[in-house]
Amino acid sequence: MTDSATILNKITPDSIYHQLASDACVMIDLSHLGLIQVSGSDALTFLQGQVTNDVNLLNTQSHYTGYCTAKGRLLALFLAYRLEDSLYLQLPKSILPSIAKRLQMYVLRSKVTIADVSEQCFRLGFAGKNAAQLLAHVSPHIPQTEGEVAQFDNGIIIKHAGAIPRFELIMPNANANKVMATLSQYAQVASLNLWHLLEIEAGIAEITEATQEKFVPQMVNLDALGGINFKKGCYTGQEIVARTHYLGKVKRRTLLAHIDSTQAPQVGDQLMIAQEAVGNVVRVASHPNGGFELLAEMHLESQENGTAMWNGNALAFRNLPYAI
Repeated sequence: MTDSATILNKITPDSIYHQLASDACVMIDLSHLGLIQVSGSDALTFLQGQVTNDVNLLNTQSHYTGYCTAKGRLLALFLAYRLEDSLYLQLPKSILPSIAKRLQMYVLRSKVTIADVSEQCFRLGFAGKNAAQLLAHVSPHIPQTEGEVAQFDNGIIIKHAGAIPRFELIMPNANANKVMATLSQYAQVASLNLWHLLEIEAGIAEITEATQEKFVPQMVNLDALGGINFKKGCYTGQEIVARTHYLGKVKRRTLLAHIDSTQAPQVGDQLMIAQEAVGNVVRVASHPNGGFELLAEMHLESQENGTAMWNGNALAFRNLPYAI
């Protein structure tokens, strides 16, 4: 994949961010993401008992879903979709081995196969006003609604959330060089930071090693993202997740914020008010205007008691694109 690597090394500055709503379109390497395939005649039943969302609803739609401990704490946050008789779980590649191993522990006598298929395909993100037109060069089918999965002969396209149109293209590795050479004629190549920035602005959390087991799903707004189904029945951690929902308003949430700092916050860092720890950094990306955008999980009432800080820098909160 030498040619592909050459193309993806031609990284443009993230200042392209300011043009995405007009005529610009960018292509971003998403190889940091891994993919677990869950297959077999019992795959649906098995996964239904493991994750927070209803996998029976996966057809032409993808959705977010959480994987919890028995205490209802998130081990992973998946983007899940279905192709033919297999279910696919996308997550950061860094935590995939441990998550796949844990899922395998619960297969027991079920007719289920858990496989890491990350290296069998490549993933590219596309963002910009003309992203759909660009993807028409490789697929006759372009998803129109958020979460929709469009399948074509050589792969799939998923439409992602966000004010700026965003798509993900997943195809077998054999097609990588040709496809990237074609699309790079129409799109500038941008860094992964830009994808993280757009995900943050869309209010989409990510679970990594630094934040595993820190949050109940509602703390990272998984319910607001449609990632919890409260009618689907039992799954690992379901009692805690349901209790959090039915006892009333969730007291801890993930908020969108900006900090003016030359030093980058790290995922998992504590947020402080006075001398009290009130939350954690969930996701962070640099902003082309300077400083950093972040998703910050914290106790909602603590906002009334002072200014939330990271390393001496005040958080300036902004509205999320959805209600919590």
